[in-house]
Amino acid sequence: MGSVCIGSRRRRLSLYAFLWVCAILTFSGLFLLTMRSVDPSVGIPFPIKSLEGNVGLRSRITGCATVEEMGEVFVRGFREEDLRVRKMIQDHFALHGASRVRDLAPVHFCSHGFVLGKASEAGFGNEMYKILTAAALSIMLNRSLIIGQTRGKYPFGDYISYSDLAFTLREVKHLWRKNRCEEKYGRPLVVRIDNFEKPTQTNVLCSNWREWEQSIIWFQGTTDAVAAQFFLKNVHPEMRKAASDLFGFPELLPSRPNVYGELMRVLISPSDDVKAAVNWVLGGGDPDISLHMRMLMNRSVRAVQAALNCIRKAIRNLHEVSRPRVVLISDTPSLIKEITQNVDEFAEVIHFDYQLYKGNISDEVNGVHNLDFRVKDWGPAPRWVAFVDFFLASRAKHAVVSGAHRRVGTTYAQLIAALAAANNLEENTSSSWNFSFFSSFQSNLLVEGLGSQVGWGHVWNRFAGPLSCHDQSNQCAHTPFLPPAWWDGLLQSPIPRDVHRLEALGVDLSSLDFKVPQNGAVSSPLLRWSQDHGDE
Repeated sequence: MGSVCIGSRRRRLSLYAFLWVCAILTFSGLFLLTMRSVDPSVGIPFPIKSLEGNVGLRSRITGCATVEEMGEVFVRGFREEDLRVRKMIQDHFALHGASRVRDLAPVHFCSHGFVLGKASEAGFGNEMYKILTAAALSIMLNRSLIIGQTRGKYPFGDYISYSDLAFTLREVKHLWRKNRCEEKYGRPLVVRIDNFEKPTQTNVLCSNWREWEQSIIWFQGTTDAVAAQFFLKNVHPEMRKAASDLFGFPELLPSRPNVYGELMRVLISPSDDVKAAVNWVLGGGDPDISLHMRMLMNRSVRAVQAALNCIRKAIRNLHEVSRPRVVLISDTPSLIKEITQNVDEFAEVIHFDYQLYKGNISDEVNGVHNLDFRVKDWGPAPRWVAFVDFFLASRAKHAVVSGAHRRVGTTYAQLIAALAAANNLEENTSSSWNFSFFSSFQSNLLVEGLGSQVGWGHVWNRFAGPLSCHDQSNQCAHTPFLPPAWWDGLLQSPIPRDVHRLEALGVDLSSLDFKVPQNGAVSSPLLRWSQDHGDE
């Protein structure tokens, strides 16, 4: 009996020990899950002080923020800033546009400077940014714009018409010889190249480009909205001023203008064939909202549900629209059918079905084709369909929504929203302007916060660091039309990859003390860095 009693006591003790171990492990697991969304441990020291001085946000956010909270500063567009930049662009091309400069006297023409924008026919968003960056740089440097051609054709020239504000390189060469610039004035036609993608080959931060004497400047590797904004931190005050005059101050996120939308408005338009296709599908009335889903041939139920919620949010902002018109575009045709069934319950669906269209462009056999190895990236439709979709979506009157399988707010979606906003900005009206750009995130994209938005030029990249909460629910966030290039604003923080990338350019982000300005005063650590390294 005694041995039996001792064995029973041992079993009870083992059971108690097992329960205690389970309780300890459970508590530890819950503690780690609780801490995970507040302290995401990115491996790079980054002071989380960006909430000081903002009582409204501080009362709701402790240590990190959701995407919707980050997007609150972009709720209201700044009409005055957009109109200011529109006037700035108009004045620039009135003075430096091709129609005026080509008729200058030889002595003045030969002393003139140019900026070259040259693109291939790869991804439309990235390639268009090369041209738009050159246009922005021409404004900052008071030079004329050259849009490069390949074998006598503009990039995507079968689908896009370019305005007469820019030169071609062939015309500049002809005028240079005609005016005898090198023989008579001693000024050869020389191109100075700066490559933004290679830290050892770029002077974007350390040189005064306004003093460069070369007749043509070619800023290479500018495949997004970021490159031209790096001049905001140039060590020379003259360059910083030229950049901030155009782009606004990087620490004032809510009031930054829609620069690239305004540039597209004056530089490009759909070709006649593309315009005919757009008008065919619209049937005479512009859409209210456009949804772009970048799905890479994936069919995600979560992405669809998040996008539907975002469309409903955009519709709630409409007034006196009983049944709004919604444009759907995607690189994944099967997804369109699925979304249409749901959207059709509360809105009229508009979608360009290229297989039903019988216009001139549908019979095309030459030009830009889809390559087999890019089908997953661009989708199975003929390449020209992407341009119809682009100009169709940019006709939206009230909002653009961007959703994705992986990365939200790609360059293609950015440019759709920017052009749509510029198209709807009226100059001679006293009515309020309220055009919105939304980013739709499904919860599985936010398990690690915005850390999955690693693309250097993607719109949420500058918010992807440790201030972004982990394990967020679905988000429908207001989004900037001008993607930020720096980390000056409230709730912005870098990911380790970008910290290391900036180190190659001589900027140590991990050592800077990021915080919200006190009492409304502007106190940007990156601005202080550029001033401390300047030549004042």
